[in-house]
This record gives sequence, structure tokens and C-alpha cells, in this order.
Amino acid sequence: MDHLAPEIPGLVWAYRIDPSTGTCRQISVKAPKSELVPGDGVLWLHLALSDARVPALIEKLGILPEEALQTLTSSDTQAAISVSPDLVHGTLVDFERTFDEMTKEIGWLHFAVTEEVIVTTRLHPLRSVDRVRAALGKNKCRRPIDIFEMLVIEFQRTLIAMVLELTHDLNGIEEAVYGDHDAGDERRRLAPLRRTVVRLHRHLRTVLALLRRVGAAEDDEVPDGFTDVAERLIGRLEAVDRDVFALQERARLLHEEIDSRLSSETNRHLYILSLMTAFLLPPTLVTGFFGMNTSALPFEASTHGTMLAFGFILLSIGFAWWVLRRAGIL
Repeated sequence: MDHLAPEIPGLVWAYRIDPSTGTCRQISVKAPKSELVPGDGVLWLHLALSDARVPALIEKLGILPEEALQTLTSSDTQAAISVSPDLVHGTLVDFERTFDEMTKEIGWLHFAVTEEVIVTTRLHPLRSVDRVRAALGKNKCRRPIDIFEMLVIEFQRTLIAMVLELTHDLNGIEEAVYGDHDAGDERRRLAPLRRTVVRLHRHLRTVLALLRRVGAAEDDEVPDGFTDVAERLIGRLEAVDRDVFALQERARLLHEEIDSRLSSETNRHLYILSLMTAFLLPPTLVTGFFGMNTSALPFEASTHGTMLAFGFILLSIGFAWWVLRRAGIL
């Protein structure tokens, strides 16, 4: 019998779900290859694109149309959702994770959903898809489209957690900026935070626009139940979109405040430098005058000429101070 070997190309996991009860079971690596084709219940295959043999495996299984194969094996880094009466496929944004921690690096999940099968592929391990797998037994998923909905919901929950984390970081930067800390140091901390928030907002708005577009399609142009799923997901994502937008505005205003403080500090330094220049210019003229190599200079033959010249320097500084006071600069 042709079994699934442990080195099956790129297979991360496979589940078979009973549509009548919603219960699921994981397909063993020792199961026959016939387990990887539609048949007894809903099939979910999750594959890693890091294995170059994955495209050939998906094509060999023959369970998806050509456009879905291209989506699952692409290296697109833009969110996309395409629908037809019997297929939903595209690319969703997610966040990468390592073995021991979650990261803020953007990752991409490619998916294809039919009435009986959902196939997902990714290059690096992702947060949301792993959480969906962990919750698969608790949530009664009876259709492949239900797993797709869970994927987007987990992405929204991940966004909420990240917004809270970024809000905490932003609060710390605000306390430092309005305290006695160096604004320049806080600007360096704020830059990566703003970059993360901007990227989150851009990808979130893209997913929302895609869901609105496919959700507005006629019922006969999308799979059964997809319109209701899209409406629920739009409501969830719109709520977190407002939070991300508010965080983006806070970060922008804080950046402007830091720039304003740095500009004020720079102007203060220039003001001090200008005052020093104004005070030193008259003494420079005096020393330049007495330093001329010409005859008949004042105090040339006097035993106290240096002290008298120094007195003129002090008088010139006093004159400069009086002029600046009269001008309202001091």
C-alpha cells in the first residue's frame, strides 16, 4: 500500500473533519495517500513552501483547479481574495513566529477553499494558523469556509494583542517625551513602532477592501455561506481597524511633538551661539585693530597699553550687551 512517509513533501499537518458532528481527527503519516483526497468529510491540508516539492505534490493530488494551484505556490506578498461559485482562494496576512516566541514580522498564508477541501500553504510558521489548529477540536467546523473564517478571526485577535502591546510601548515613549528624557532617544524608539503600525494598517485596510468587494458579489457568484462569513469578518476587522488607526494617529502626533522639541532645542542652541557671536564680534574688532602692523598705534609706547586695550575689549562687550538689550534680543 502506498503510505504517507514522514518525509512527505512539505506536509505540516492534515485533518479530516466530520461535517455532521464537527469532530476532527488528524491524519496519520502512516495513512494511505487516499486520505489526502476529498471524500469522507472535510479535508484540511497545511503545507510548508520551504519544501520545493510542494507544488508537485499539490498538482499530483488533483483536488484543486489550476488558479488555486498558482495561488498556493506563489510568493505573493500582497493580500488577495478571489471567488468563484465553487472556489475561494487568495493570500492572507499573518505574523510569523519562531519556536519560542512571537514576532512582529509580517507573514503570508496562501489558501484555497472548496466545498470539501481547504488547503493552506506558508513559507514560515505563522501565529494565527497554529492557533486555529489548536482550537479546531473546540470549535465545531462543519465546512471548509468555517476554517477560513477562523483563520481571519485569529488574525483579528492577533491584531488586538499586538495593538495592546504597541499601545504599551507608545505609552512608555510618551511618558519619556513629556518627562526629562532625551527626545532624540525616544525618536529612535518610535521609528520602528510607527513602521509596524503603518504596515498593520495598510494590510488590514487591504483585507477589509477585499472582503467588502467579494461580500458585495451576487449569491450565485460565491460559494454557499460565503456572503454571511464575509459580513461577520468585515464587522470584526472594522472594529480593530479603528483601534489601529487611532494608534497610528497617536504615533504621528507623538512624532510631531518630538520633532517640535528637537527643533526648539536646536533653535535654543542657535540662539546661544548667535549671542556668543554677537558678544565676541566687538572684541574681535578691537584686537584686530590693535594687531595691525602699522605705525602710530594707540598705547604703543605706553607701559599700560595692554591693560588699556583690554579695557576697550570690556567696553566693547558692554556696548554689545547694551545694543542687544535695546533691540529686545536679551
